[in-house]
Amino acid sequence: MANQEDMGLGFLDILFPFFIPLKGLMWIGGKVKEMVEREMTDEPKIHEELLELQMRLEMDEITEEEYEKSEGKLMEKLEEIRRYKEKEGG
Repeated sequence: MANQEDMGLGFLDILFPFFIPLKGLMWIGGKVKEMVEREMTDEPKIHEELLELQMRLEMDEITEEEYEKSEGKLMEKLEEIRRYKEKEGG
């Protein structure tokens, strides 16, 4: 059974049942936002991509130019994540 606080079901839902679907949509939207935010601020994923990029360079799968271009993009993402986390206080 879902926690009453999680879904926000209570006395008012009995009085105004037409709000239940709206509250459900809002709850789902909040969960989707949390998941997207978690995915967008995943520093370890960026670190893994940097390591993979380094390995590809060492194995001559990519050129130095391709490496530098991709590394720059990944470092920018990492900096954006850190700025976002500082702004959000986390």
